[in-house]
Amino acid sequence: MYKRILLAYDGSKSGQKALLDCQDIAQWSNATLNLIAVTPLYMDLIGVEGGVYDRSLADSEKEKYKGILDEGLRQLAASGHQARGEVLVGETVDEISKYASKIEADLIVVGHKHLDGWAARWWRGSVSKSLIENAPCSVLVVITH
Repeated sequence: MYKRILLAYDGSKSGQKALLDCQDIAQWSNATLNLIAVTPLYMDLIGVEGGVYDRSLADSEKEKYKGILDEGLRQLAASGHQARGEVLVGETVDEISKYASKIEADLIVVGHKHLDGWAARWWRGSVSKSLIENAPCSVLVVITH
């Protein structure tokens, strides 16, 4: 039975569906919920060999993700669930996996939308697929079309 559920939340249609599924699972198993949003590190390229961290862009993106996370927390509260939330900065799969280990999560829930065309799938890659390979616990991938 799941006692600690981590939802990696981005506010997308697939993220919204994952939020709904997460509520159902938490209700069924009486689990605690944690929501995280992960924003990447933003670098400005300097020449071919290096880059510099762009703090202003990172701060604005962190605020955007905080708004998305707060909306997810409000939706959970409106349906009677208490949850904690945090915005993390870094590589998505690494941050989700580290946070899941930190809170000793039993289940990670992520949304996934099938991408149209082979080029889109190849270029973007799959956070869900990488997460399954790296996660310290079970992963539920909620799919939308």
